[in-house]
Amino acid sequence: MEMATILHSSLPSLPFHNPVLHPKFPHSFSTKIDRRTSLFSQSLTISRPPPRKSLSTNCSVSDDTAFTTKVATVDPSIALKKKAMDISADLRGTSIFLVGMNNSIKSSLGKLLADLLRYYYFDSDALVSEAAGGESAAISLKESDEKGFRGSETEVLKQLSSMGRLVVCAGDGAVQSSTNLALLRYGISIWVDVPLDMVAKGIIEKKSQLLSSEIVNSGSYSEVLSQLTALYEDMRSGYATADATVSIQKVAYQLGYEDMDVVSKEDITMEVLKEIERLTRVKKMMEEAARPF
Repeated sequence: MEMATILHSSLPSLPFHNPVLHPKFPHSFSTKIDRRTSLFSQSLTISRPPPRKSLSTNCSVSDDTAFTTKVATVDPSIALKKKAMDISADLRGTSIFLVGMNNSIKSSLGKLLADLLRYYYFDSDALVSEAAGGESAAISLKESDEKGFRGSETEVLKQLSSMGRLVVCAGDGAVQSSTNLALLRYGISIWVDVPLDMVAKGIIEKKSQLLSSEIVNSGSYSEVLSQLTALYEDMRSGYATADATVSIQKVAYQLGYEDMDVVSKEDITMEVLKEIERLTRVKKMMEEAARPF
């Protein structure tokens, strides 16, 4: 079964876009794609995001001898929901691709962003793993057939880029070839720049091997950090081609946090939404400027 059939059967009601007509940002790479099909045959499943909850404000009443005062406690997610609603019209269902080092911060961000925008969420590495028969099988494929593994990454991105209303956590393979980078241009790409020491701690705690990278979890923080540093140097130029960058360090500085661990996924998501808003506004201005008088 082709990868296209696998993904399409999983999302029967998901809108697809013609790559020629799909609204996108200017191409910086060739989009000529080798239409190879995947050899995988596993089925993928995905459930719709839960219904959007209505916005609500909780109020508490404080009694005093002279008067009664109502104190409103604002749900911190309200600002995120409002920002997402504000940009939805101009976004027009354009997919969002998150690139950067694989870590729990990026995946948590992706899921929250998808929920806010009423999009579907995908992890490209997870799709490759599921199609191959599991994470262990995918790692074995990568070790025994590097070319075949990279081809499966491209096939997954090719299918995801033909869809709309997706938030995709893209693996490192997405920035390792001009073909894959060109596929990201069918949506908005955001580089989620997480400090390497935070990524290293996450790898040690999770005790697992990253699928699309060359990191081997030896259990030693210094060894993992050294591998991450080398990988980061190889990937940085690819990450930098993203339409925008959201740096955890910069977010912490803007919010006045001395400890970057204090930065929440809501803080990061708000910054991502602001970048998406900026990009969609620029695109809209360019379209309006191109219209004949």
